[in-house]
Amino acid sequence: MLDTDQDTDSLLAAFPDAALLLDTTQDRIAGLNDAAAALFGITNYRDPNLRFSTFLGSALAKFVVFVGEVDHRGESWTRDVPLRTSDDVVLRCEIRARGVPGKPGYLLLSFTDLDAFEKRTELVEAAELHRAGLLEWKRAEGFFAELERQNQLILNAAGEGIYGVNADGKTTFVNRAAQEMLGWTTQDLLGKDIHSMIHHHHLNGEIYPSHQCPIYRSFRFEQVHRIEDEVFWRKDGKPIRVEYVSTPIYDQKVLAGAVVIFRDITERKEGERKLREALDEVAALRDRLEQENEYLQEAISSERAHHDIIGSSPAVRQIVTRIDLVAGTDATVLITGEAGTGKALVATEIHKASPRSRRPLIHFKCGSVAPEDVEAELFGHLRGAGPNATRDKPGKLELAHGGSLFLDDVEELPFEIQGKLLHALQKSAVTRVGDTREKPLDIRVIAATTQAPSDTHSGNRIREDLYLFLNVFPISCMPLRDRLEDIPLLAAHLLKLACRRHGRPVPVLTERVVKQMQAYHWPGNVRELHNVIERAAIVSRDRKLVLELGGGGQVASPSNSVVRTEAEMQEMMRRNIIAALRETGGRVSGPSGAASLLDVQPTTLYSRIKARKIDRNAIQTS
Repeated sequence: MLDTDQDTDSLLAAFPDAALLLDTTQDRIAGLNDAAAALFGITNYRDPNLRFSTFLGSALAKFVVFVGEVDHRGESWTRDVPLRTSDDVVLRCEIRARGVPGKPGYLLLSFTDLDAFEKRTELVEAAELHRAGLLEWKRAEGFFAELERQNQLILNAAGEGIYGVNADGKTTFVNRAAQEMLGWTTQDLLGKDIHSMIHHHHLNGEIYPSHQCPIYRSFRFEQVHRIEDEVFWRKDGKPIRVEYVSTPIYDQKVLAGAVVIFRDITERKEGERKLREALDEVAALRDRLEQENEYLQEAISSERAHHDIIGSSPAVRQIVTRIDLVAGTDATVLITGEAGTGKALVATEIHKASPRSRRPLIHFKCGSVAPEDVEAELFGHLRGAGPNATRDKPGKLELAHGGSLFLDDVEELPFEIQGKLLHALQKSAVTRVGDTREKPLDIRVIAATTQAPSDTHSGNRIREDLYLFLNVFPISCMPLRDRLEDIPLLAAHLLKLACRRHGRPVPVLTERVVKQMQAYHWPGNVRELHNVIERAAIVSRDRKLVLELGGGGQVASPSNSVVRTEAEMQEMMRRNIIAALRETGGRVSGPSGAASLLDVQPTTLYSRIKARKIDRNAIQTS
C-alpha cells in the first residue's frame, strides 16, 4: 500500500524498466521513475494540465479495453496499445499493468521499449521465431482474439443499446441489446447509413432529415446530445420510443464518429400516457363530484316544507298510485299542475323510489337562468368557450349521469335549446359547449310544466316533438282548492315544521281556523299555504293561531252585506262561545282555555257564559 509520495518514488525507482503510477479516475500521473520520464519526454509530471491520455492518441479505446481486462484479471500486459511521446513520436511498447491494493482506480504501469529491445535481441528473437514457427503466430492471434472477445463481452453485457457511427454516418458496431430492440442484425447495419434505416421519420410521419438529427451533429460538430423522447424504427416498421445520448469519438484528436447509447422507453411512455388519462379521469370525476356535492348542498340549504306527500284526498291517492307504477321503470314522466302544487315533490318521490336513488336527482329550473346561459348550464362548457368559462364545467345533463334529471318549468326553455336537448336525450350523448367530443348519457328524465295537457304544445311554448318525447307517463297535480280535505293534514305538518324552525310552541289548530283556510281559494296552492302557516307561526302568541290570508287580512267578506238582528247576533255569539268551549274541552281560563282562544279575559267569558245560560249539556249537545 502506497501512503506517501516518498513510498511511490522508492517503489518506482526499483523498477528496471520505465514505470509510472496512473490515477485512472482523473487521467493523472501520480508518480514515475526517470526511465519513464525519459521515455515519454516528461519534464514535470506534476503539471496540472498533463494528462496520460495525451500519450495514447487514437489508442485510447484500446487502452480502455486493456484497463478493463486488468480490472477483471488483477494484472495483464499488452503490446497492442501504441503510445506517443510529448514530441508526438510513436512508441512501440509492451505495457504491463496491475492494480494497487488499497487505492481503487490506481494502476502500476511498466513499459518496455520494443524497438530498443528488438535491437538488443534481434538474433535471439529470430531464432525463437524460427523454432516456434506457426505456434507463436497462433499465440499472438489468440491473444488479440481474446482482446476482441473481451471488448465484445463488455458491449454485449450492457442492457442499453449501443452502436457506433463513423464520420460518414456509417455503422461501425452494434451490440446485442441494440439488435434485439431494433430487430436489425449486425449484417443489416454494419457499413450502412443507420439514420436512413432506424431514424428516418418522426412519430407523426414527418420526414426526419439527417442534418437535423442530434446524432449527426455529434459526429460532425463535436456536440454531446441527450435526447429524452424520440423514436427509432424497427425492421418490421414499428416505432419504439427511445431516449439516447450521442457522444463524439476522437482518433488522435481528430473527430472520427460518434457512439450512441439508447434505451427503449415505450412501456414507460405508455404508462405515463395511461397515468395522465387516469389523472384526467380522476380530475373530471372530482370536478363532477364537487359539482354534485355543491348541488346537493344547495338542495339541503333550501329545505322544502315537506319531504313526503301529505294528504288523503282521491287526487293525492291517485298521484301516489301513479308514482308506484312508474318509479321502478326508466320511463320519462311529465308532471303538470299549477305553480305550488308540489310537482318537484312528486319528482323527488319518483326518484327516491327508483333504482337510480343512489345517484342524485339533478333539479334544473328552466326559467331561472338567463337565455344566453341556458345552453352552458344544461350541456356544460370547456374553459374559454365563453366570457365566463374560466374552467371546464359539466352541465346538468352530465351531473345526472346514472341518476335522474328534473326539468322544472320545461316550457321556459328557449326554442332552439329545446331542439338540442331533444337531440341529446334521443342520442343518449351530450357535447359540452366549445367541445367536439360526445360523452355518453344514462339518465332518467322527469319534466314539469304549469301548462295544462290540452294547451302544453298548442301554445307554442314547448316543441311538439319534445312534448311527445316527454309525455310518456303523465301525472297531474290537482290545485289545493280542489282537494280541501288535505288542508288539515298539510297545515298541521307545515305548522310543526315552522314552529320547530323558529323555536316556537306549536299553537292549536282549531276547527274554526281549518274552516277559515278551507273557505279560501288558495291561488298559490301548497306554496301559499306554506307561507301562510310560516307567517302564522311567527305572529301567534300563547298557543293561539293567528291566521292571515290573502294579502295579510282575513277571508274576504261577501260582496252583498247581510244585516242581522240583535237576537241573531246574540245567538251567533252564544254559538261561538259554545264552539270555543267544545274545542277546549270546557276549560275557560289558562293558556289553552276558551278565554285565550276568544281573546277575552276569563272573568268576561264567565259572565257571558252565565248570562247566556251555557252549561255542560249545552256544550255536549249543541
